[in-house]
Amino acid sequence: MANLTLREIRSEYNRTALGRLWSLLNPLATIAIFAIIFGLLFRAEPHVGTNSGLQNYALWVACGIIPWSFISTGIMAGMGSLVANTGLLTKVFFPRWVLVASSVASKTSTHLIELCVLAVIMAIFGGWQVLLVAPVLIPIVILSAAFVLGISLILSVTVVYFRDMEHLWAVFNQVWFYGTGVVFGVELVAAAEEQLAHDTGTRWPLLAVFQANPAHQFLEAYRAVLYDFALPSWETWAHITAWAIAMLGIGWFVFKRFSGRVVEEL
Repeated sequence: MANLTLREIRSEYNRTALGRLWSLLNPLATIAIFAIIFGLLFRAEPHVGTNSGLQNYALWVACGIIPWSFISTGIMAGMGSLVANTGLLTKVFFPRWVLVASSVASKTSTHLIELCVLAVIMAIFGGWQVLLVAPVLIPIVILSAAFVLGISLILSVTVVYFRDMEHLWAVFNQVWFYGTGVVFGVELVAAAEEQLAHDTGTRWPLLAVFQANPAHQFLEAYRAVLYDFALPSWETWAHITAWAIAMLGIGWFVFKRFSGRVVEEL
C-alpha cells in the first residue's frame, strides 16, 4: 500500500518542469476563470463569512473548487486504477483493492497540500482566526477520502466489466459539478425554486434535491471552516459521516463481490 501510494505520488507529475506546482496551478487557473465569469461578469456575490466577515467571490469559489477537484479527480483515479495496472495484476498476487486505495491516497496527499496553501491565503485575506479551526479539516478530509474510496471501489470493478462506464461517468461528472454548487450558492437555488413556482404554479423540490447531494454537503463543511472560520453544523457533520460510511460499506461489498474475476476479464 505504501509503495504503490508513493509510486502514484512520484509519477503524477514526473518529467514536468514545474513538478507538484501543477497541483496548485491547475485549481488556481480554474478559480480565476470562474471568478472572472461569475464574479466579474455576472456579479455573483457570496454570503458574508460568519466569523471571517469575508465577501469575496474568488475566495468563496476557491473553497469549493479545491474540495470538488479532490472528489472528482480522486474518483477518476480510483476508477481507472485496475485497468491501468493490468500488467501488475496479471503477474503478481496481492489484494486488488490496494490499487484503488493507493490511487485515492495519492490524491488525498495532494489535497492536503492544497488545503494548507488555501488556509494560508484565507489567513492573509480574512485573518489568522482561520488557523484556530483549520485542524477540523482533518476529519473532514478523512470522511471525504472514505466517500471517494467507496465510489472508486464500485466504479473500478464496474469499468473492468463495462468499459463504457468511464465515458458515462465523465458525462455525469459534468452534471454533478453544477449540481453541487461549486460556483453558486444555495441561495440561488432557493430563488430559482420560488421563481419556478411563481411561473408554473407548481413547486418543484429543487432545493431539497440540491441539498441531498452528498458532494454539496462536503463542500459546505469545507466552506464553513475555510470561508466562515466556523465549525460545520451538526446537520452537515451527520450528512457527510453517513455518506462516507454508507459509500465505503457499499463500495467494499460490491468490490469483494465482483472482483474475483477481474484478472480474467482484463
